[in-house]
Amino acid sequence: MTATKTRFQFLPFVINLLIPLSFGAIGGLITIKSVNTWYPGLQKPSFNPPNWLFGPVWSALFIVIGISAYLIWSKRKQIIHFPRTIAIYFIQLILNLCWSYLFFYHHLIGASLIEIIALLAAILVNGIVFYKIDKTAGLLFIPYFLWVSFATLLTYHIYALN
Repeated sequence: MTATKTRFQFLPFVINLLIPLSFGAIGGLITIKSVNTWYPGLQKPSFNPPNWLFGPVWSALFIVIGISAYLIWSKRKQIIHFPRTIAIYFIQLILNLCWSYLFFYHHLIGASLIEIIALLAAILVNGIVFYKIDKTAGLLFIPYFLWVSFATLLTYHIYALN
């Protein structure tokens, strides 16, 4: 049995990139005001990265997430539970957006800490599900998981300090 090689499709690739980038852009819009007003007044741990680092890191991660989603999309006809797979994917994107909403829009540090733990679990599940379908797609979730693990630690320390 030989594996069928799928042909690269530009438009679906771009759409799969734009989906997570759109979630990121919405999160950025939610975040922008508080980054300049509320966030500077918080006590932060010594390992808190500079504000300028977050945008490029998140942009790169959302691109990688989109590439991963495209790899899964390209195998959609072979995936028995494709709607469930996509649901898991969108759940983690929604949870990602919810963290910005809770933390930066409502300033609910404790709630955002609980939420980011749920996000981390959703990323792990998503990465495992994708890995079972396409190893590369699953492995592309590792940087995202590591960054959100760091963000979880950061959120915990901001919560503890404030």
